[in-house]
Amino acid sequence: MERIIEVKNLKKNYGNVEAVKGIDFYVDSGSLFAFLGPNGAGKSTTINILSTLLTKDEGEVEVNGFRLGEHEDEIRSSIGIVFQEGVLDPLLSVKENLEVRGSFYKMPKEVLKERIDKALKTTGIENIASRKYGSLSGGQKRRTDIARALLHSPKILFLDEPTTGLDPQTRKNVWTTIMHLKTEEKMTIFLTTHYMEEADMADYVVIIDNGEVVAKGTPSYLKDTFSNDILRIKPKNTDELEKYLTAKSIRFEKKIDVFIIRLEHTLDSIDIINGTKENIESFQVLNGTLDDAFINITGKEIRE
Repeated sequence: MERIIEVKNLKKNYGNVEAVKGIDFYVDSGSLFAFLGPNGAGKSTTINILSTLLTKDEGEVEVNGFRLGEHEDEIRSSIGIVFQEGVLDPLLSVKENLEVRGSFYKMPKEVLKERIDKALKTTGIENIASRKYGSLSGGQKRRTDIARALLHSPKILFLDEPTTGLDPQTRKNVWTTIMHLKTEEKMTIFLTTHYMEEADMADYVVIIDNGEVVAKGTPSYLKDTFSNDILRIKPKNTDELEKYLTAKSIRFEKKIDVFIIRLEHTLDSIDIINGTKENIESFQVLNGTLDDAFINITGKEIRE
């Protein structure tokens, strides 16, 4: 698969503070790529460098085949950015905002009209095009922000925590738009998020901490490598189950009447269940999560 972003030995310092310490990663064209890290890890610095908003100190970066430091205008033409905070005028309508932003690209009026119509349709906001941006709900604003970023038909869309603060149904609507861009428009999505269930949808994940890449791989690889499956058992007789687990040297946590056992391997649950099945009222085997993997890798919550 073609690499649309390639980063080699990227470094950035702020005085004596090493914000990014020689990181390497790449993004495949047409993929959903999640870039994760706790606050202060170097995530925003890296993204600002890739999007030409910040200069690098060392390293090589190519975006859509263009070298950073030599072809800034071409890189800017290749990317769209949706920031955490909206940048549109609250007093203008959705369509007026898109017309103003689109005028920056100096494209013919008929082309701009086509681009606006397509952006409205792609993001599903045709029915609110005449409403003022400031009157929109959070989810409508996010989809309008995405529409704004699509006007010049970018190859890569940077989404910086696009669903923070939105309710579950609104987040789902925004994600419908994002997945449409990936699957139907074949757009590369570069995502940062604090929601691990969103990162779990990515094709590839890179985790950065303290300015360094500390883990990378598919979500399934990270979960398999850095988290544990959990067996939860609700027994008929708690004392009996506790004696059984203790005799087998199986470590467990007990929460009221439920026993929680962290498994080295998923199949380990079979022997435990078979050994005490007459005493089981109910049980669950829960797969390790990306949240667990993230905490085990970085030693901290992503929202810390």
